[in-house]
Amino acid sequence: MKALSLLICLAAGGLAALPAPAADNADPDWPCIQRRTGTMSAGVLWPLPLGAAEATGEAGELAAALALRRVDLDEAEARVEAYSGAHPDLGPEDWGAIFRAAFERIDHDRERVLAGIVRYARSQIALSERIDAAHSEMAALGAAKAPDFDRMDALEAQIDWDERIYKDRERALAYVCETPVLLEKRAYAVAQILLKHVPQ
Repeated sequence: MKALSLLICLAAGGLAALPAPAADNADPDWPCIQRRTGTMSAGVLWPLPLGAAEATGEAGELAAALALRRVDLDEAEARVEAYSGAHPDLGPEDWGAIFRAAFERIDHDRERVLAGIVRYARSQIALSERIDAAHSEMAALGAAKAPDFDRMDALEAQIDWDERIYKDRERALAYVCETPVLLEKRAYAVAQILLKHVPQ
């Protein structure tokens, strides 16, 4: 029977076949190899006063476009170049307002991704515990004088499905964990593009 053959495999290996967590990290809510960093600071990236003005109208639209990852940096630079040419009288505070608006959008996306990673980690922990519990129940059923083979077959199907989901999520982890880093780099790149146009 499939359940009995699986029991032998479980006794030998348990969860050893499952991928290990991506990082040796004391925080179980952070599964990434990349170090978990704190809140980004606009002042660190923008060496000039940000000013109190809000980026509205065309300036707001430019800031929104600069924050979008689907707008590559070459296109972002071209948009800033065109905007600068159409508005030659912009001062440092105007450019600071555009950067702040773009930064706030990028930072919001980053915080949302970080929260998602924490939820992801907790979900993986819960799934791992569910798999462990199913393994334990399988072992207990296999050791019983009159095993419940129907239950063992059901557990076998559950374990197979849960382990598949666990492994699929682990494979997706590398991309998920890279996203906050990409957003941090995006914020820095946007600052550098805009700073080229700030009058000296």
